[in-house]
Amino acid sequence: FFQAEDGIRDHCVTGVQTCALPISMSAQHVSLDPLERLDLNSLAAMARERNLRLAIRAPRRLGVWGLQVAVARPLGEGRAQLLGELKGWALPRLDGLQLDTMRVQGEGSQGVGTLIWAACFAWALEATPCRSANLLAIRDGEQQHRRLVRYFRRLGFEAVRELGAAPADLPVRLIWGGSGLLMRGDCAEGLKRCAERLGSGGAHP
Repeated sequence: FFQAEDGIRDHCVTGVQTCALPISMSAQHVSLDPLERLDLNSLAAMARERNLRLAIRAPRRLGVWGLQVAVARPLGEGRAQLLGELKGWALPRLDGLQLDTMRVQGEGSQGVGTLIWAACFAWALEATPCRSANLLAIRDGEQQHRRLVRYFRRLGFEAVRELGAAPADLPVRLIWGGSGLLMRGDCAEGLKRCAERLGSGGAHP
């Protein structure tokens, strides 16, 4: 749906893009009690109540899952406006979830980012052995970098180490596509924080 971009740079961009989007999960009415752990079915129901569609694509090849989580607004005639998307991959180990690109865009996208994060964490807990997620808060500029770090900390991510110009960092930088702060977060804790946000109306992107 988007041009590939290495590293998580920004969680909010402008513009509108339409696409055909497969809808993968059925839904029923769901309570927004933040004390209850969300699962994929309840998140799909929550999206439907907001006239949105949540889709997850996670093909597995050679033991590695590719991950794409998307939220869209149906436009009719088989079309949908893409509001947000997360891409990553997962290895079959406890710290195997690697998150690469996250974008939210368009009018009416309030709470979409939180819904996508929740679906990502729920998928990892339900479908894989992954219990923690890794990402790189990329350093494109100091002000934006600090903003990203604060954003990810609110989701429960903590600093692991800086990736810079040291020769030992080169192999890892090739994977993540840049320098920045490598961070790790617990999937269950991240899902809990998302549930609290969604239960209060999903005020944050």
